[in-house]
Amino acid sequence: MTSMGKTRRMMSAGLVGAALALTLAAPARAGETPTAATPDARPAPAADTGPAPAADRSPAPAADRSPAAGRRHAPALGWRLTPTGTDARFRGLAAVDRRTAWAAGSKGTVLRTTDGGRSWRNVSPPGAEGLEFRDVEAFDARRAVVLAIGEGEASRVLHTSDGGATWTESFRNTDPRAFYDCMTFFDHRNGLAMSDPVDGKYRILSTRDGGRSWRVLPDAGMPDALPGEAGFAASGQCLVSAGPRDVWLATGGAAAARVLHSADRGLTWTVAASPIPAGDPARGVFGLAFRDRAHGLAVGGDYRKDQPSPRAAAVTSDAGRTWRAPAAPPPAYRSGVAWLPYGRTSALAVGPTGTDLTTDGGRTWRTVDAGSYDTVDCTPDGSCWASGEQGRVARLAQG
Repeated sequence: MTSMGKTRRMMSAGLVGAALALTLAAPARAGETPTAATPDARPAPAADTGPAPAADRSPAPAADRSPAAGRRHAPALGWRLTPTGTDARFRGLAAVDRRTAWAAGSKGTVLRTTDGGRSWRNVSPPGAEGLEFRDVEAFDARRAVVLAIGEGEASRVLHTSDGGATWTESFRNTDPRAFYDCMTFFDHRNGLAMSDPVDGKYRILSTRDGGRSWRVLPDAGMPDALPGEAGFAASGQCLVSAGPRDVWLATGGAAAARVLHSADRGLTWTVAASPIPAGDPARGVFGLAFRDRAHGLAVGGDYRKDQPSPRAAAVTSDAGRTWRAPAAPPPAYRSGVAWLPYGRTSALAVGPTGTDLTTDGGRTWRTVDAGSYDTVDCTPDGSCWASGEQGRVARLAQG
């Protein structure tokens, strides 16, 4: 999920009107077009593995399923599926602008579009079929960095500067205790990646050259992790940034679902509890989004489809020092969240059972789509994208 510290711009009145139209519309299934949506009647994805003690502490791919046929009335604004030609699950998504986006997922798959999703080019690194890409950070149509997750050497970082024609591995984890989950970039050069706790503290990697080289930061300023605490590699949003120095880290699997904040690019951290459900390896904060250094959203819950998530979101207005529960939260587990580019109070949250919209800064949420997505990203020029299981990548479009 690309951030690079940019505050979302205010967009035209027409786009604001479209957002309001989506607010008032009845929930609709995700489909091929926003005006004649194809229902997605698939059951929720198979249960995901949570943090420790499972070997793969990130949500696992779901079984193959095909959407059911049918039609129903759709809102003026909705997800438009794009043809990717693959059944990979895309938990990594980097939307650059209206025309350019990158998706990274299972089976070492990386896709890129430069025509707004009308076509996708498979730019997967050669020999990466055994890797699980869970995050991608892209700066433009040529430069991108992808993170593969897993214990030991399964955690790797690769980068490209020629649109995926060639890839270079810039980091391979050699510590069997480490498990890397997410990345974020402050700008085109400076970025961080995070691992689940090693020796009781989260491990942070740092790059100053756009992902071409990495070093482990000292952990003296990192608070102790709780027993059983870890991150979720569910959407590429367990580590996010806003502005040139601020970064937040989402946690779960322990007695409390916490959010850590650093104002100095990962050298020192503070920690705060959130009201999102905790107390189980399957529960916690799965995704974060900050529109500036003060205002942020957290989503998560319990990813098990047979378990309720009554408090699946939280909101902060003080840089994450305190978090409060929404008056009307999303009705179920959500793994990804993004601020809409055409307003300072509107955002989308996505998960395997649907998409929710807030227009009041996270105080209340309403379900507007029932399709399955794992992550969502929006660009300053007014484009929003979502991705998930079975090769699903979609754009938010006005009908």
